[in-house]
Amino acid sequence: MVSLIRRHGAAAVMAALLGGLSAAALAASPAELLAGYSAEAGVRGEPARGQAFFTQRHGQEWSCASCHTTQPTQAGKHAVTGKTIAPMAPAVNAQRFTDLAKTEKWFRRNCKDVVGRECQANEKADVLAWLMTLK
Repeated sequence: MVSLIRRHGAAAVMAALLGGLSAAALAASPAELLAGYSAEAGVRGEPARGQAFFTQRHGQEWSCASCHTTQPTQAGKHAVTGKTIAPMAPAVNAQRFTDLAKTEKWFRRNCKDVVGRECQANEKADVLAWLMTLK
């Protein structure tokens, strides 16, 4: 899957996967997704940039931490609905970043709220690189 993302980009792979490949083909690991985002961006994900991106506001009302907290090893709560959000760190939530389609869906939705646009591959790589350092 990583080689597909490197060659064609995450959006193209998403389109192909949603176009008919099995759900098993969507399975991935956080490391594979990070490698794909880094390859698409042309730079390695940088944890320090990811932490800054996650905790800072970007001209919108919320930051990622508004709902996911500054401690993504703990559960968060949606700022509007109050719904509990499972921890973001893959080390404490084994379901995080294991499905490309879900990962893309939530990056797309949340980035529009936080940044006012879809996140770029380097931003996704940075955030995921940081989340992967948390234990």
